[in-house]
Amino acid sequence: MISELSRRFQRRSLWGLRRAPGDSVRGRVIEQQWRWPTFLALACTIPAFYVEMLRAAPPWLAGAAYALAALVIAGALLHTGWRCGRAAQHVLANPLDLVLAGGLLLAALLPPSSGSVPALALRLAVAFLSLLRMVWSLQHLITRGSLMYMLLSATLVLGLCGVGFWWLEPKAATLGEGLWLAFTTAATVGYGDIVPSTPASKIFSVFVVMLGFGVLSLVTAAIATQWVETEERIIEREILRDVHRQIDALHREITALRRDLDLGPARAPFVHEVALADSPDAGDDAPPGAR
Repeated sequence: MISELSRRFQRRSLWGLRRAPGDSVRGRVIEQQWRWPTFLALACTIPAFYVEMLRAAPPWLAGAAYALAALVIAGALLHTGWRCGRAAQHVLANPLDLVLAGGLLLAALLPPSSGSVPALALRLAVAFLSLLRMVWSLQHLITRGSLMYMLLSATLVLGLCGVGFWWLEPKAATLGEGLWLAFTTAATVGYGDIVPSTPASKIFSVFVVMLGFGVLSLVTAAIATQWVETEERIIEREILRDVHRQIDALHREITALRRDLDLGPARAPFVHEVALADSPDAGDDAPPGAR
């Protein structure tokens, strides 16, 4: 029994995260239901991190966002494991969720980042793990491969990054300047007309660069795939056309063979008599009709 449960949880792991077993329908359903609440709870920790750094709101708001995200991560992990029938196995199979839940809880309890370097380092690590967890949650959407879908996703991500720079960077006085800074940062162009100048915007630019690498690489790959698929489709059509020709020729040959086999029994007596008449050994033993 234990070995069977172990085999169920020996699945493909990505970044320390594993989905519910394929043979557990309830576990898969619960996991999908928790997908968007988990994503939104982790997304709320992003503005909480910068609000806490800028002190633009009471510190308890950022702590509440971190605590809520920790509860959602832990609840999703335990609920999915319980529905799978083996909570301990599922929890141990997802170490990143365990570390992330603990890190979010510590981030909610530690002092403000502006006055504590260890607290800032911990919250940066939690932000990086949260980004990994969010990407893993939306992996089924990111890997669709449609060029239009990738372009829309890239536009949405760069738009949100532009809003973030507009909020965090004093030199980006307008939304247009924030969008321009987001694009030049994500594309690693760096024209130098607008640069991050505050600690908050510099930290934000690090995550924008990582997102830019991922999103723009997906768009570039989707465009290249369109060209490659066009050439491959032409070759596939030619191969399929040749295969169809060969299949049609085989079909005609099989039809002709069947026709010959159907006519064979009716022609067999006549062919046998002609063979006996032409045989040199046909003598007295031959039938009268064959003499």
